[in-house]
Amino acid sequence: MKKVVVLGGGTGMSNLLRGLKQYPLDITAIVTVCDDGSSTGILREEFNIPAVGDIRRVLVALSETEPLVMDLFNYRFNTTSDLDGHTVGNLLLTAASEITGNLSDGIEALSKVMNLKGKVVPLTEDNVVLMGEMEDGTIVEGEHHITQCKNKIKKVYYKDKAIADNQALKAIKEADLILFSMGSLFTSIIPNLLIDDIVKEIEKSKAKLMYICNMMTQPGETDNFTVTDHVKKLNEYLGNRKIDIVLANSGEIDNEMAKFYETKEQKDPVIFDKENFDKFDIEVIDDDFTYITDNNLLRHDNIKVGFHVFYYLMKK
Repeated sequence: MKKVVVLGGGTGMSNLLRGLKQYPLDITAIVTVCDDGSSTGILREEFNIPAVGDIRRVLVALSETEPLVMDLFNYRFNTTSDLDGHTVGNLLLTAASEITGNLSDGIEALSKVMNLKGKVVPLTEDNVVLMGEMEDGTIVEGEHHITQCKNKIKKVYYKDKAIADNQALKAIKEADLILFSMGSLFTSIIPNLLIDDIVKEIEKSKAKLMYICNMMTQPGETDNFTVTDHVKKLNEYLGNRKIDIVLANSGEIDNEMAKFYETKEQKDPVIFDKENFDKFDIEVIDDDFTYITDNNLLRHDNIKVGFHVFYYLMKK
């Protein structure tokens, strides 16, 4: 069975994993741990642990008992007590980490209960703080504040040097394909490449690097970015390696949906600039990946994305 390592965080990674798990693949999800908002931020401060919010979402996505587990793990308390705003999954991950002594073992303990189709490991056990340098020179501390900042991001880095989780390094070393998921480029994807040992292990790997490009831009992060702009920015953090394959949406986004995102979230469709890929030594896999959820949100069709990833590996 082919080994796929997925690096990312946030809802984009969770959506991707729901599709990948439908295929016979050996999946390891390496999850960023720099989120510091809401329930996750409170638990980080109180227990001095890495962020657990994105890990919770990934566990739910890979669980074979997903419908029931999703409701339980994502249940958020609405009360006047200290529980207000916390999700059950975040509390369980924190408790498991306290009992086992570290986040990796806590995740492994919960994984057995949840019957995962794959493995989940944190990028690092360190309680990392993401920093952002904006185009105007402003320095912003914390992922939550970076995403809320109106200025355009120039680069991101960690406040203190972080050490990669050994399981993450081992997974990259053994991978047949290293996959960068869709998601917030500067705050969910690139943070995986801010640890030297991760980049070095990727440089040594013989696995191809595939990037699944976002369908919509993100205000302050990727305003006016085309597909090739996303690839170029990722390549800046990849050391001596570059993206080998990009999977991108070439389907048309409905005008009403595009207008909704522009008005409500200041997001625009990412332009599929196929003509510019001649400048890159890169393989392009394109299709109509648009999917509208029941609550009228635009997402990647994760089954179709998963199929393209699986088909690519099978033809190698």
